[in-house]
Amino acid sequence: MNYELSAGLIGEAAVQVTASNTAEAYGSGLLPVFSTPAMIALMEEAAVNCTGRYLEEGVSTVGTALNVRHLAATPVGLGVRARAELTEVSGRRLTFRVEAFDDREMIGEGTHERFVIQSDKFMTKVQAKR
Repeated sequence: MNYELSAGLIGEAAVQVTASNTAEAYGSGLLPVFSTPAMIALMEEAAVNCTGRYLEEGVSTVGTALNVRHLAATPVGLGVRARAELTEVSGRRLTFRVEAFDDREMIGEGTHERFVIQSDKFMTKVQAKR
């Protein structure tokens, strides 16, 4: 597996808050505000966007750990963007600083860990669970 990853790389992702990504829709709460699971997914997407262009075909990353705080609620209609900065590369383990912002303020922050994997080997192992 060849990959050229180093600390300092940045990835981003963005989404509009709609009824489909609220806490009410996800079942993670009862209110029509941007859900924590949707925020986490956006942070992971930003991390994937950070590294994807540096990985050769057949190599990917998988999320293995999250330590995230959801700091503020975001109503339907506002935009949300996530930013992931690769802060450490230790063999196949990648550590990111992740943040999320709505159109007004920071709404989330934390760390995220991913591992570089060989996609076919990973999927063979997963399919063996059947």
